Amino acid sequence: MTTPQALPPYSHLIVTQQDHVLTVCLNRPDRLNAVVEALYQELLDVLAIAQRERDIRAVVITGEGRAFCVGADMKAHEGAGRTLFQRRQYLQLGNDVGEAIAQLSKPVIAAVNGYALGAGAEMAVACDFVLMADDAQIGFPETSIGTSVGGGVSKWLPQLVGLAQARRLLYIGERINGTEAVRLGLALASYPVDQLMPEALSLASQLAGKAPVSLAMLKPLVNRAAQTDLPSQLQQELDAVFTCSTTEDWQEGVNAFAEKRTPEFKGR
Repeated sequence: MTTPQALPPYSHLIVTQQDHVLTVCLNRPDRLNAVVEALYQELLDVLAIAQRERDIRAVVITGEGRAFCVGADMKAHEGAGRTLFQRRQYLQLGNDVGEAIAQLSKPVIAAVNGYALGAGAEMAVACDFVLMADDAQIGFPETSIGTSVGGGVSKWLPQLVGLAQARRLLYIGERINGTEAVRLGLALASYPVDQLMPEALSLASQLAGKAPVSLAMLKPLVNRAAQTDLPSQLQQELDAVFTCSTTEDWQEGVNAFAEKRTPEFKGR
């Protein structure tokens, strides 16, 4: 793995790239990767780079050490002495990260290697795919500490697990492991922890091999489908198919099919 030259050094992230897959590792293991403003800001920066760099076609987000992310760094917040406006700015950063993940035109995989709680769970749920270690735990403890969820989780979680289960997870704050998350539909798969990253990178590599424009068209179609009426959805699908048909990759796909070979997509 090599660090892309386009990426600056980060204090709270380890960012590596192999072929077309960018891996973003939250790197505050002494605090179980709890979030602070600087971590959010660095995530927003690297996601913006992932959006504009054609060579990046899939993103994996994971955590260094024993956790994916345990949510807000309560110790840092306690001594921060923020004004109400600064508190609002911090909360906005959390929403911005969730929105950036969901709106990235490339697929994002959360590889949940340990605790994913609060803001950590919110980031995971915003991703296109959640893979978990069998014994990892994901949960939303907000009602136990007098706060509420953010990052779009109240939109995504009911779509993933259904309204009744979303209410249980959000209202009660019960933690579930990787096996249970798969059963509910929150996670795509769970693995022994030593297999998690190889499986996440394998999935990312598969996704990176697909036509980038096709994925960029599909992601918003799928994400917005629950709120879109059928005539509008059909029109948007038609527009997406037409857009794909104008690309070099569409012709490459047709040629590769006729020639019985694997297509080599360029993203244009």
